Amino acid sequence: MEFELDEQQKLIRNTVRDFAKTHIKPHAEEWDEKEEFPRELFSKLGDLGIMGVTIPEKYGGAGLDYVSYAIAIEELARYDGSAALTVASHNSLGSGHIYLAGNEAQKEKYLPKLARGEELAAWGLTEPGSGSDASGMLTKAERNGDSWIINGAKTFITQGSAGEVAVILASTSPEKRQKGITAFILEKDMPGYSVSRKIRKMGMRASDTVELRFDDVEVPDENRLGEVDRGFIDTLKILDRGRISIAAMSVGLARGALEESIDYAQEREQFGNPISDFQAIKFKLADMATEIDAARLLTMRAATMADRSKETGRRFTKESAMAKLYASEAAMRATEEGIQIHGGYGYTREYPVERYFRDAKLGTIGEGTSEIQRLVIARQLLD
Repeated sequence: MEFELDEQQKLIRNTVRDFAKTHIKPHAEEWDEKEEFPRELFSKLGDLGIMGVTIPEKYGGAGLDYVSYAIAIEELARYDGSAALTVASHNSLGSGHIYLAGNEAQKEKYLPKLARGEELAAWGLTEPGSGSDASGMLTKAERNGDSWIINGAKTFITQGSAGEVAVILASTSPEKRQKGITAFILEKDMPGYSVSRKIRKMGMRASDTVELRFDDVEVPDENRLGEVDRGFIDTLKILDRGRISIAAMSVGLARGALEESIDYAQEREQFGNPISDFQAIKFKLADMATEIDAARLLTMRAATMADRSKETGRRFTKESAMAKLYASEAAMRATEEGIQIHGGYGYTREYPVERYFRDAKLGTIGEGTSEIQRLVIARQLLD
């Protein structure tokens, strides 16, 4: 077991860290306040290779390992959860599904622009009436000769209006429930594809989150992604990897809260001393740091297993669920303690810890709630 990053991974960490300090940190508060999606930011990240971190070079990506990807997400989240979420959703879900299940023609058509950040990819599983229970999916795709006609709606879709491409899950055999779901690649200019509303959120306010509608959208069969009725099986594999990125994002937010709290505690004086001298504050910082390190170790274990799975064939469902569960809940504890350390100022928007707190909550909900993660872990243990 390796606990040190190799030279390439250190380079990724330092490159993304420097980029985030220069291009994200000065603007994160304003983006959040205005609920502004900084589209140009992701073109710049594409130039760095971050919008296609694990996509092979033959398709325009950086061809790096999953550990490097997790490192990049953590460094972005340290300064802005919204930026990290967009990169995670684009890589793990939208582009990731095309890379996992796409045929060669689909990969050659879509992945290069996505990997370079020229286009963004959305991913649609959740619906207004179904979230954790995919068997309740109402979006349907019906055969029409060499095409499919899709009708329905998806909600909580990250970069749903900013993205040029969306992987949409639809029921093709309703009687089979989740075993009758198929994935399709949709392009935003297809007739009948529309954004029905923008979703206003508590946190991650600079990410693009919308509800989509599909009214008789005609999709050629060549845009069917994977086998008919096998979409949910591929989705489970996608979520295994996606949960690692949410864990890494949670680690980054928690780390941001810790580092901001250390700086504040050393500057803020009460009773004639910096509050960092007080045992109550020291214990908070110690607990935050310990939980963050534990969360990072769980995340890196899952990322390492994801990298090795190509050779071993071993699934890492339990490990990715554990990483997401622990890291997201640790981030909530860390960001809450960060606010407490800042006292009254922590409850204001003058310091970033309140934004980290709002952003961190998504980690316990997105890509499977904490409750679902516990079910996944328990099922793996009992099986």
